[in-house]
Amino acid sequence: MNYFKTFLLMFGLLVLMMLLGQGLGGSQGMMSFFFIGLAMNFISYWFSDKIVLKMSGAKPATEGELPQVYRIVRKITQEWGLPMPKIYLMESPVPNAFATGRNPEHAAVAVTTAILQILDEKELTGVLGHELAHVKNRDILISTVAAAIAGAIMMMSRMAFFFGMGNRDDDRDRSGNIFGLALLILAPIAASIIQMAISRSREYAADAGGSHLTRMPLALASALKKLQSGAERSYAANKVSPATAHLFIVSPLSGGSFINLFSTHPPIPERVKRLEEIARQIGSR
Repeated sequence: MNYFKTFLLMFGLLVLMMLLGQGLGGSQGMMSFFFIGLAMNFISYWFSDKIVLKMSGAKPATEGELPQVYRIVRKITQEWGLPMPKIYLMESPVPNAFATGRNPEHAAVAVTTAILQILDEKELTGVLGHELAHVKNRDILISTVAAAIAGAIMMMSRMAFFFGMGNRDDDRDRSGNIFGLALLILAPIAASIIQMAISRSREYAADAGGSHLTRMPLALASALKKLQSGAERSYAANKVSPATAHLFIVSPLSGGSFINLFSTHPPIPERVKRLEEIARQIGSR
């Protein structure tokens, strides 16, 4: 199912590129942008994880730099029979984490410097269990491709605006201006809708999957509350692109009132409530 959803996303990008080309250059522009769309789909499938890590400012981290993270991740992957993912670190005052990659064999887990400062061992285990559940459930492919496509949509909107606003001499130029301005306004909304459509249910599934493996649902619940509070306090210092926001365990855009209309994450109180129910079911802490 995730592969089918990924195909739909990539097909949607191709259609959007063709419409953009039609608006900017007629049938010749549509054909040119068709080939550009094919190239972007190829890149988004095979290199989306690298694009996402670059957009997030994540850097590879050695076991000597993050011994606690390596220890926890290695234990979980061994119990689940998963390959050891690559570990990345983001220098950020916003506590958060995400997983990316097109499959478990090419997965990566990234954490911020702030998350290591505010979570204890059990809470960090809960968070990493959640991220590795995404890897096990194989929903990192569609999430990663969606991030790359969302970034591409935003880039296209700027490009359309630039070319559309270049000349103002006749009616055709004015039409191009309107087209470019419309894309500039609508593209970020389209990107948010793409992310929102794939993200909410998978967060619940990853919460449940990670909790049943680590048997620490209450630790994850505690971590989620800390992470949300940290994201809200550090919102002004947040440098995460909206295109990658849906990848994180807690939305890094929590402090923006307008962007919450297009939130890619379920409400933290509802996630905590479900985790508390899981704790009652499995009798864990």
